[in-house]
Amino acid sequence: MFCFHCRDGEDGGRLRGVHRPAHLDFVHANAEHFVIVGPLKRSDGLIIGSLLIVKAEDEAAARAILADDPYLTGGVWQAIRVDEFTPLLGDWA
Repeated sequence: MFCFHCRDGEDGGRLRGVHRPAHLDFVHANAEHFVIVGPLKRSDGLIIGSLLIVKAEDEAAARAILADDPYLTGGVWQAIRVDEFTPLLGDWA
């Protein structure tokens, strides 16, 4: 599994509004590749990014799965950190 910690750019709020329907269609159409997908929020509730955990053989394959996500292609996310994730305890272990 690979964890994508995606931070929005300065225009993220507006761009999210533009691309949200297509992003949700993309996520649902590719649901078999995701462990979890959801927004990252500040304490005041403002969405500042996204967290996606992707099931894939390697990082390149995980990145390929997200390559057509409208939030990526539409410029919502300014920075993306990718880390391999291996659960040790909990529902995903």
